[in-house]
Amino acid sequence: MTAGRAGRTLRRPIRVGVIASVLTGVLLLLCCAGGTAAFFLSGLGGDAEDGDTLAGWGCGPVRPVDIVGELPRFSEYGDAQIRNAAIIVKVGQDMGVPSRGWVIALATAMQESALRNLANTGVPASLALPHEGVGADHDSLGLFQQRPGWGSVAERMTPAYTARKFYEKLVKVRSWQRRPLTVVAQQVQISAYPDAYAKHEELASKIVDALAGGAARTVEINGKAVCDAAERGQIAASGWTAPISGDVGSGFRTAERPSHNGVDIGAAKGTEIRVAAAGRVLVARCDPDNRGRRSCDVDGYPGKGGCGWFVDVLHAGGYITRYCHMVVRPRVSPDQIVPAGEVIGQVGSSGNSSGPHLHFEVHLRNDRSSRGAIDPIPFMRERGAPLRAAE
Repeated sequence: MTAGRAGRTLRRPIRVGVIASVLTGVLLLLCCAGGTAAFFLSGLGGDAEDGDTLAGWGCGPVRPVDIVGELPRFSEYGDAQIRNAAIIVKVGQDMGVPSRGWVIALATAMQESALRNLANTGVPASLALPHEGVGADHDSLGLFQQRPGWGSVAERMTPAYTARKFYEKLVKVRSWQRRPLTVVAQQVQISAYPDAYAKHEELASKIVDALAGGAARTVEINGKAVCDAAERGQIAASGWTAPISGDVGSGFRTAERPSHNGVDIGAAKGTEIRVAAAGRVLVARCDPDNRGRRSCDVDGYPGKGGCGWFVDVLHAGGYITRYCHMVVRPRVSPDQIVPAGEVIGQVGSSGNSSGPHLHFEVHLRNDRSSRGAIDPIPFMRERGAPLRAAE
């Protein structure tokens, strides 16, 4: 059933300042040694969005990246930058790094250098080597702004070398495929500014999809990249997973239920609910019903109102997911950091509900109100974590 009061009373958009502090202290994000470089660069922005189209075409089979052929174009980056992105992905493929690593590597380089191979005014030898811009951040060089401990000047100005060094450290980070991109990247780079990278994760996923046949929509299962199969705790390279395995019943804002701001996924009472992506818990409580009662420990009924026991989670990019009608108090608390796929509660029928199911919502722009709600079906499908029977 509908999320009820949670969809009516929780309408205050989260303020930008709050989100900034949330993402700073919570979703730790990577920056390499020297992250706030001052760049003196020429504009290389592209003028087409072919890459965005390719990224939405579908998934699989994952294809090897051709770094010398024609590449997709993105309005955010020029041809040279996308060529560097292709090199980063190709190195990851050659090393056998799962596609989640390609997304993390791209997001890192996007923040560090805007995907440009940067020389440095403080390292004169770098200016004599091929480069696409000049920075002045300590003695950092290249796509990942790596300092001398990463290699010689010539090595750090070679995109393939810098990508390889990044991946070599990445795969040594414990549970790196499940943890937030920010946390993992920070452990690789050891940055003083671990709060600027989450904003690149979505575009990095789209670029990986366009370059490698939808690879960001895959999940590693028995050593193979499987498309659109992220559920039961498996995490897609995009960083997302389906909250439960079950069939979608009532859809998003249907003709019969125009105010239904999410989808209902059928499942047995007690089925574990997993958070769809890494994030920070905003709300975990009992939602009052239409009469102001907080009676979430008993099954609800149609017309009662309220979301029952529910959880809201803030994710990178300003996305918020909501999970309603849990059978008992959620397993998480406000301000808690949760990795993708962590169990946050169990399916129930509390609140405005006619039977056990998960009411699942996705919101944009940090807006928990109905104004921010979007259809979860295409959103989750694009991230390789489709909801069953969603077509």
